[in-house]
Amino acid sequence: MKVKCIRSKGIAHNSYIIESDGEAAVIDPRRDFGVYLNHLARNELKLKYIFETHRNEDYVIGSQSLSKLTGAGIYHGSNLNFEYGTGLSDNDEFYLGHLKINALETPGHTDESISYIVSIPSLSDEAIMVFTGDLIFAGDTGRIDLYGDKHEYRLSSMMYDSIFNKILPLGDGVIMCPAHGAGSVCGGNINSMEHTTLGFEKKNNPSLQVSTKNEFIQMKMKEKHRYPPYFKQMEIYNLSGFHGSKHPPSLSPLSATELKKRFSQQSHVLIDTRTPEDFSTAHIKGSYNIWLDGLASFGGWIISHNDNVILVTYDGYNCLTKAVKYLFRLGYDNIEGYLKGGIESWYLDNLPVESISVLTVDDLKSKIDSNEDIEVLDVRDDNEWELGHIRGARHIYVGDLESTELDISHNKTIVVYCSTGKRSSLAASILKRKKYKNVYNLLGGTTAWYKAGYELI
Repeated sequence: MKVKCIRSKGIAHNSYIIESDGEAAVIDPRRDFGVYLNHLARNELKLKYIFETHRNEDYVIGSQSLSKLTGAGIYHGSNLNFEYGTGLSDNDEFYLGHLKINALETPGHTDESISYIVSIPSLSDEAIMVFTGDLIFAGDTGRIDLYGDKHEYRLSSMMYDSIFNKILPLGDGVIMCPAHGAGSVCGGNINSMEHTTLGFEKKNNPSLQVSTKNEFIQMKMKEKHRYPPYFKQMEIYNLSGFHGSKHPPSLSPLSATELKKRFSQQSHVLIDTRTPEDFSTAHIKGSYNIWLDGLASFGGWIISHNDNVILVTYDGYNCLTKAVKYLFRLGYDNIEGYLKGGIESWYLDNLPVESISVLTVDDLKSKIDSNEDIEVLDVRDDNEWELGHIRGARHIYVGDLESTELDISHNKTIVVYCSTGKRSSLAASILKRKKYKNVYNLLGGTTAWYKAGYELI
């Protein structure tokens, strides 16, 4: 038996290939499925099954495309009307080489959530591994808010039963493989130890340190998670299996003049994936700054699936390929092209640029101490804000900033901060698009502020 974890950076998604005696199964495949085909070919494996743990909200599932190329059957929970695949119930079993895989209905994150238990019948019927999807993670449990407030009590009650009455009784030594790692929006405090055991989670997972079912329910209902706008589209795509392109788009190199012409048209969005430092120095007016590895996390807050996307990256194939993959996994196919030659080509054509001013934490402290008339804007998430923020700051999450009407004069100086300067650079680019003139990005954010010995309240 071998298990390989395929990690998708940005969305912190884990899919898995499990194999035995020349046969393989894939669990929760992503849309760009070449990684699975390559592994199958290199190891001379026949793909027999494709298992889904739930209808995913944060990326496009690749099951149907992978099935068409390999002939493998697709299986998922039966408590949702999928337009493809086969619905499963408790104890449905499959054989993969020397392995037995049992389906276990584990609702809570969603109604159709299902886990997969792996055992070796020739040795024992006891479970050795379980794939838990978004039910339980290392250090956390899945969110229960995707259906709205009216369903949170019901889902959290089912989640308790699934975890405490079905998953944990499998045994302390059982290896647990969740669908997400640290950084995913599908949980609040997933830790970086992405593979774990049920026994370790029983002792160390804060969500499991409860005495009663009611205590668990109340804990879950108090959780607050962000809901990126693109989630709705993912739910639609993943219910039908999504019939879009099987491969990331091949992009056209656009000259600076051609980019300027296209960007002047409606429904075009320009995403600059350079670092905040480079973006601040000079960028194309009206562009958003989402640093490259943040594109998978924050692209879905900014880009509509009806938008035509143009990219500005560092001039290099690797950066461009990575950006396209991040967007492709979120269902963005309308990527028209990229700025040929990078931002330098824009300069050389003498086309207009704008910049964003930056402040050090010492500069900001001086302005605050001298009572300058400035607006300090904290764009981190709620947990970060509550742990400590700069006195007098206003809190608006960066993902909400695009749709928020601010009661701030367009002539007022605004200083934006996060924990490092990356999210605040995105926020600053949004404010620039909203016609705010005097926008500053705080270099180093609260990390630098704290290291300088300044107060966080």
